[in-house]
Amino acid sequence: MSRSVREILEYARTVAVVGASRDPSKPSGKIPYLLQHRGFRIIPINPNVETMLGERAYPSLLDIPEPVDVVDVFRPADDAPEIARQAVAIGARALWLQLGIVSAEARAIAEAAGLDYVEDTCMGREAVRLHIAQTPMVRLSRQA
Repeated sequence: MSRSVREILEYARTVAVVGASRDPSKPSGKIPYLLQHRGFRIIPINPNVETMLGERAYPSLLDIPEPVDVVDVFRPADDAPEIARQAVAIGARALWLQLGIVSAEARAIAEAAGLDYVEDTCMGREAVRLHIAQTPMVRLSRQA
């Protein structure tokens, strides 16, 4: 059985953000910044950039050289099953599909491998709503 949103946010330290954007007007740009501001370690997954938010970006989940707690997805639902397979391959603890993203196939892949699963929910909003931060919040300048 999948853990609650609160439990996932409480154990999440490192969050790989698939589809992270440099554009601060997009949710995929705002939410990683918000999560980083709340003390989560963000690993951007975007094949078109080298760094984002002061962190090295990677072209895919499979390129990340360190453990990941949560894979946060800002890609179309059609991409979610392959992202779920990659999340399983890297040993992530949870797969989180952002607001508006639903995939029965991604859910089945994640849950069959024992990953916690959340869909159609904004990770940033939930962290704020539940008052969850991994470290005391500090002011961070927005970096490209």
